Amino acid sequence: MPAASDNWVAGEAYEGYMGRWSRPLATSFVRWLAPKGGAAWLEVGCGTGALTHAIHEQGEPEYVLACDPSESFVEHARTRLADARANFVVAGADQLPGERGFFDYAVSALVLNLVPNAVAAALAMKDRLRDGGTLAACVWDYAEGMEFLRAFWDEAKALDPKAEALDEGRRFPLCRRDALAALLEQAGLRSVSAEALVVPTHFRGFDDFWSPFLQGTGPAPAYVTTLDGAGRDRLREALARRLEPDADGVIRLNARAWAAQGSK
Repeated sequence: MPAASDNWVAGEAYEGYMGRWSRPLATSFVRWLAPKGGAAWLEVGCGTGALTHAIHEQGEPEYVLACDPSESFVEHARTRLADARANFVVAGADQLPGERGFFDYAVSALVLNLVPNAVAAALAMKDRLRDGGTLAACVWDYAEGMEFLRAFWDEAKALDPKAEALDEGRRFPLCRRDALAALLEQAGLRSVSAEALVVPTHFRGFDDFWSPFLQGTGPAPAYVTTLDGAGRDRLREALARRLEPDADGVIRLNARAWAAQGSK
C-alpha cells in the first residue's frame, strides 16, 4: 500500500514526473478497450486527467464521471478539460460516486495498487456497472517494466539500504499481469483478459530525467527530499553514469504497464 511519504498531491509536479508518460499509456489503454460510443463511464482515480482526456478523444462517451481523493488533482484535471460530458468530483475508491448499476465502463489507470483494499475497490466499481458492463484497469510494471524507475531504485538501493523498503517493485505485488487479472476474477468479473502496454519514455537529456525527482511528488521524488545535499549528489552521479544518451543526447527508455478487463 502507499506510504505516507509518497506525497501524491501536486498536479503540476506530477505532470513533469509521471503525467507525461500517463497520457500515452491512457491512449493505448482506451484503444485496447475498443469501447462502444455513447457509453457512460466511471473513472476511479482520475489524477490530473490523462485517462479522462483519452476517453473523450477516443471513446465518444455520452457521460464521464471522474473522481480522485486529491482535491489538487481534481482541480488540475477540471481546468484542463472543458467538456460538458466530463464531471469531476473529489472522492476515493472507498466512497465511489454515481448510481449502482448505471455505468457501461468502470475504469482505473495507475491507481488500484495504491488503494488500501484493491478487492473492495474492484467490487465497488463492479457494483456501479450495469449487467454486461466492463471493468478495466492498468498499472505500471514497477518490478521490471518501468526502466527509468528501475534504474532509479537500483542505484538508490546500492547507495542506501533503507531505500529497499520504498521500491515500488517490492511494495506493489499487484503490478504484475497474473496478479491484476486475478484481482478482477476475485471480484467476480467474467471473461477476464490481460495485456502488456508499452510506451516509450524518452528524455531530452539527463536533466530532463533528473529534475522531476526534485519536485517531491511521488514515492521516488519523496525519497529524494529525505536526502541531504551530498546524498542527492551521489545518487545523481550514479544515475548519470548508468543512463547513457544516444548520439543526439536523448536517453531512450521504455515503460511497460499491465492492463486487464472483465465483464459483469
